[in-house]
Amino acid sequence: MLAHLHIYRSHVLDLRHKSLVRGVLLAVGAFAASLRLAGFPDVAHLHSSPWQYAALMAAIFGAAETARCLRRKWSLYHAGVLIILYSDLIILAAIVALIVFA
Repeated sequence: MLAHLHIYRSHVLDLRHKSLVRGVLLAVGAFAASLRLAGFPDVAHLHSSPWQYAALMAAIFGAAETARCLRRKWSLYHAGVLIILYSDLIILAAIVALIVFA
């Protein structure tokens, strides 16, 4: 009887499987970390940090993970993944702006 029970395993932590959740969490987490590393709550003292490059790499990996989820045939799912990719590009641009101009 116990042999028929399947344990639910999430593919979020398994790098061999595609995961939109992993891509979005990486990109948003990298953006939040980059804002915090730049000293965001205190706008008068924004500064650049070398650790922001690690956040940039995490955001790039998140965008690549989101791009892996694209399908070859057009569908509403494909359109949703494209919208998420556009938001990932905006996050990448914001992180680069924080590195360069802060």
